[in-house]
Order: sequence, then structure tokens, then C-alpha cells
Amino acid sequence: MRIVQSALLRAWYRGAWWLWLLRPLEALFRCVAALRRGLYQQGVLASYRADRPVIVVGNITLGGTGKTPVVIALVEALQGQGIRPGVVSRGYGASVGEYPHIVSDTSTVAECGDETLLIYRRTGCPCVAAPSRPDAVRTLLANHAIDVVLSDDGLQHYALRRDMEIAVVDAQAGYGNGFCLPAGPLREPVSRLRSVDFLLSRGSDDPASGVRYELDCLVNLATGEERAASPGAIGNAAYAVAGIGQPKQFFQTLSELGFQLEQRAFADHHAYRQEDFADLRDKPILMTEKDAVKCREFAGDNAWYLRINACLPQALPQAVAALARSGTHATWSGA
Repeated sequence: MRIVQSALLRAWYRGAWWLWLLRPLEALFRCVAALRRGLYQQGVLASYRADRPVIVVGNITLGGTGKTPVVIALVEALQGQGIRPGVVSRGYGASVGEYPHIVSDTSTVAECGDETLLIYRRTGCPCVAAPSRPDAVRTLLANHAIDVVLSDDGLQHYALRRDMEIAVVDAQAGYGNGFCLPAGPLREPVSRLRSVDFLLSRGSDDPASGVRYELDCLVNLATGEERAASPGAIGNAAYAVAGIGQPKQFFQTLSELGFQLEQRAFADHHAYRQEDFADLRDKPILMTEKDAVKCREFAGDNAWYLRINACLPQALPQAVAALARSGTHATWSGA
């Protein structure tokens, strides 16, 4: 299934001509999406209102846009101000166990998904994974004392009411061919973005909306040792491994740092196995932090991940903190 999705992503973003054949299905998809949202707006379909403010960080496209680093940055900003955030997530990629799953030090990717586990390990923030966002929030609030709920993804999960919406787009990739599924990568029309509270652009330098990434360091998967993010720290030649939505951007970052790379790209949320690294022993392996949470037990002591920090527009963490402190709910329009 993920191989098919990867092939579709390539077609959507290069504008393959045959996608026009899917326009009738795309029109149907748009109608169903609009109807569904309208039913939630009118209260015909029930939605859950938490007793804490809820902030959704999502997007309108399939494929990676950098939502998880934004969530991590928001969590760390809130924690730095003495505010207690909690995170809920679908737990994409999870395949075993019962849900909702309260993430702990013994949780695995198979139980809660790679992004959820990454957020927990990076921040120590209470995290709950479940296919149902309302169930995840109920479990989170029942088990942790928190001030605000952050939903990693879930812009289209209208069964969970929200007080703030943050949408993340990729400045380079944009919206593909501009079509909705299945003719394009959009989950909802681009017009949906008019109703969000903050529209962030990954890779943009715009002070009001741009999200930039600061390179922190390289971290060894086996030992936790930290070294400078430079070829001088581990050697020029390296393998670059990525199972994320936009692997080319990761490879480009490493190349710009001066590494001479042999690239290995996998599908987003790839379920790594020890066999994936069997022939990668003769030089260092570089990967993303998201990939590292799935590979720590078997990647080997020559594997390192690049730790990055998302730099957010100043107004965003201020607005989130103000909402968390107020403890009140914004007027919900079903968006």
C-alpha cells in the first residue's frame, strides 16, 4: 500500500497527464468532504468538546510537511513557560496492542507509531495514541494533569472540537497539482486554509509564517553520544537513510553540510528491519530522528541521527501559551 502511495505522490507532484482521468472521482471526493464538514458544523454529527483547550497541528496534503517538529517546538516552548501540554496522535504505523495507548518508556513504534514515540522521547510530554482523537483526549485528561492538548495531525478529524488550528505546508512542494484525492494530494481544497488560525510554511524565511530548521547535532543511536553536525566529526563519506515524506530535503541538507552520500530512500513510515542495514557497515549511517526511533535496537554503533529544532514565528507560541493559560474555549465553527 505504501509503495502505491509513494508512486501516486510522485505522479501528483510532477503533474502526470493521466490524473485528469480521475477528476470525476475527485469531484465526488470534494462533495463528500464538504458535506461531512457541514454536518459537523451544523451539529448533525456529534463532536467531542474537551474541558481543556485543544490545538490541532495538521495539513491538507498527503505526505510530510513537517508537522511533528512543529508540535515538538510548541511543546518545548510551553514547557519552558511552566505550562503542561499533552499530545494526542493517531499513532500512524502502529499495529499491535490496545487503544488508546498511553505512551511510556517501554512503548514501541508498533504500539504507538513513530511520530508519537519521537515526541514522547524528545520532550517527555504525556502522549496518547488512538485512531479516535476524542478517545485519545479523554484518556489523556483522565491520566495526566495538563493545561492544553496538542493534536499531532487531525485537521480533518472534526469529531474532535478544537480551539485553534495550525496548518503546515511545504514551501517547495506546495499543493502538488492542486487536485483533491484521488487525482491529487489534497485532503481538502486549498480554500480550507482560509479558516485556519495559523498557516505555516516549512522552509520559508517569512517572519510571520516561515518555519526554519536549526541543525543541532548528530546523535549516536547506540550510545547517545553527541557530535557536531559536520563531516569532520564522523567522516566525509556516509550512507543517508530516510523513510519520510520528503527524503530529498534531508539528503540535500546533508549534502550542503559537506557529506558525500550514498542515498537509501524508503517509503514514509517504513518499518525498518535489521536486514535494511546489513550491507551498511563500512561507513557511518545518517538518518532522521523520526527514523531513529525505529532503528535504535539494530542499526549498529555506526548509525547517527541528525537532531533538528524547528524555529517558529514568534507570534505562534505566544498565542498558544495565552490560550493555554486562559483555559477557555474559542467559538467553534466546525473548522
